[in-house]
Amino acid sequence: MTNRLRTEIQEEEIAEKKLIVEEKPVKEIPDNFFTQFLNKGAISTDDATRALPFIFYLAFLGMLYIGNRHLSEKNIRDIDKISKEVKELSWEYKSSKAELAFKSTLTEVSKRADTLGIKTAEQPPQKIIVKEDAQ
Repeated sequence: MTNRLRTEIQEEEIAEKKLIVEEKPVKEIPDNFFTQFLNKGAISTDDATRALPFIFYLAFLGMLYIGNRHLSEKNIRDIDKISKEVKELSWEYKSSKAELAFKSTLTEVSKRADTLGIKTAEQPPQKIIVKEDAQ
């Protein structure tokens, strides 16, 4: 170790670091159609900057269009689900209606009445006639 001041040592280290630092090459803009169109073409960067509000407006309209599309597809899926449910309920209604029509036939009613102890009449019903002159 030498008897030098700490500041001198630090200055030498900083100088060595400055020497070690390499310069990075500046990235060049690629020479493609878009950059040529903006730099040398009909549209300058000022024109492109002035057109940004319109471009943002178009982007906003595009987002509204996409959102509307998603909403309409969701509604269509809901409508399909509800129509399937309506068809199932319609089938259930028709089957229960047919079952009721079958159970209300005379033979089915008489079978169910026999379990309760009620029997069918073997004689036809008689008509009761009331005379008005009976006083």
